[in-house]
Amino acid sequence: MDGVNLQKENQNLKDVNRELDAIIENSYDGIYITDKNGVTLKTNSAIERITGIPKEYYIGKNVKDLIKRGILKNSVTRKVVEEKRTVSLVQNNYEGNETLLTGTPVFNENGEVEKVVTNIRDLSDLNKLQTELRKANQLNTQYKKELERLKNKPDQVKGIVTKSKSMKQIYDSATRIANIDATVLILGETGVGKDVLAHYIYTNSNRSQKGDFIKINCGAIPPDLLESELFGYEGGAFTGASRDGKPGMFELAHKGILFLDEIGELPLSLQVKLLRVLQEGEIQRIGGTKPKKIDVRIIAATNKDLQKMVEDSEFREDLYYRLNVIPLEIPPLRNRREDILPLIQQFLDEVNHKYQLYKELDYDLQDFFLSYEWPGNIRELFNLIERLAVTSREDLINIESLPEEYLTTNKLTANVVVPLKEAVEMAEKKVIALAAEKYTNTYELAKALNTSQPTIVRKLKKYDIHLK
Repeated sequence: MDGVNLQKENQNLKDVNRELDAIIENSYDGIYITDKNGVTLKTNSAIERITGIPKEYYIGKNVKDLIKRGILKNSVTRKVVEEKRTVSLVQNNYEGNETLLTGTPVFNENGEVEKVVTNIRDLSDLNKLQTELRKANQLNTQYKKELERLKNKPDQVKGIVTKSKSMKQIYDSATRIANIDATVLILGETGVGKDVLAHYIYTNSNRSQKGDFIKINCGAIPPDLLESELFGYEGGAFTGASRDGKPGMFELAHKGILFLDEIGELPLSLQVKLLRVLQEGEIQRIGGTKPKKIDVRIIAATNKDLQKMVEDSEFREDLYYRLNVIPLEIPPLRNRREDILPLIQQFLDEVNHKYQLYKELDYDLQDFFLSYEWPGNIRELFNLIERLAVTSREDLINIESLPEEYLTTNKLTANVVVPLKEAVEMAEKKVIALAAEKYTNTYELAKALNTSQPTIVRKLKKYDIHLK
């Protein structure tokens, strides 16, 4: 009976050893077992993958000898035996890969270190994952920035309409150069929205978090006062000057943006001083003796032809090229008629809210707005809508409510010369809109206009026309 139990116990021990060997052998990490003197007792196949050396090579060899031969660069075995605790270190292995070694002591009954089990983990895969994670996080940050940019794209920013392709391109360019500190020159007729574009660049730049947006109209201030407004003055610099002096617009715009509107009106004498600011990044107050460094981004705007002014010696050529680093030209309203109806609705909503009104424009009046030349551009459009809203007695404003000057300037649809493509689209839209008032479905409408039903569906969507 004792023999049977001994045989059974021996079999159980074999099973346990086999299971232990299987666990060690199938571990993804390298397992390296030594005695207290550092002689290798057992290892697994993973160590061959990690170090590039067959596991059989290690058996029976002392870690000291392996270090001397350059097989191992360091060992935790000695430190574990000396300190009688778990020890970890990171080192490059024989193939140059980064590995994490963790040695754990195995104690005998007397509390002495009997064996050391070292776990070797190849960190190259982990480092690769960390690199990939870092790249993914960087991409995620870029995507977040792009989403923010798309959320705030121009046609969704309050007060800005960019239905037309040209305006979308301009505001997309403005977004991309918002944080580039180069000088911007905004060109365009009076009333096209140059100041709105300048403020949009400021709002979308990092400078909006550091400094102010300061605007000065170079044509609205007398030349003899403009210099003190721009550069400031020291106390007692001239008769009537403040005793404490006064900072100029450049100083007030420090860390921010200075918008020089109507730059074409700047006197030649001040053009020289402005050129120095752009070149040196410093200003000097009137009556001052020391220049002062400033950090200001310049955005200039004009409705004049600066190149012609340069040819006529009315504008400095060197200053023109300093200003014209990033030119943005806003087209007149008559060249982007797609923006007119959205602008009408936006301005009408603003006026209705301001005066607590419920005004609307009838179809004929909207048609007039679409065909009118708008020499005053957006500013004229807004002023006319506000004027009609507050002077018209009826909530539905018609073409007869137009001021006399608009009815007698020969700028109604019949007398306006527009590009042929626009004229065709305007006529097509008007015919379809009139027919849509009469017919109740697209099949009847297609038959009446002698065209196909899919064409009518497409045209209705294009011109945003709805059947009754």
